[in-house]
Amino acid sequence: MEEQQVKTGKFALNYGLLLGAIFVVFGIMLYTQKMHYEMSTAVMVISIVLMAAAIFIAVNSFKKANGGYLAISEALKVAVGVALVGTILSLAYQYVLTNFIEPDFMDKAMEIAKPKAMAQNPNMTEEQWEQGVEMQKSFAWIQYPVGLIINCVIGLIIGLITGLILKKSKAEY
Repeated sequence: MEEQQVKTGKFALNYGLLLGAIFVVFGIMLYTQKMHYEMSTAVMVISIVLMAAAIFIAVNSFKKANGGYLAISEALKVAVGVALVGTILSLAYQYVLTNFIEPDFMDKAMEIAKPKAMAQNPNMTEEQWEQGVEMQKSFAWIQYPVGLIINCVIGLIIGLITGLILKKSKAEY
């Protein structure tokens, strides 16, 4: 009798979709409260905690489905998969928000950031500010691949920690 091998991809996809849905709901919540223009430390911490919870639950569910056994490599696969799928959904929402729902998002975000930037750099001229804004607008697309890479690395770290905590090897006999 052959043992049925549990696939990490199924867990990564299911829990990644769940994480993505949670990220989108969180993003909508920020949007309705007009808190989506600035990435505060609290928002970043909450996002990481949400990701860590989703990854932990996904890896733990995989372990249960795998007969109580878990290798670190399996934990890493599930974790990075969850982070990847969740982040893709979150970035898709962000793209729709900034390009269709609120096309002037970048202008409003820069307007909010300007007083803080001017206070931190009192020697900055208006012309320098405008040059910086134009440069930032032309490179706005870079946030998507960078965000994807950063979240996958965070997922990898969370997966490693989760894997070390939940690791259980099969007997060699």
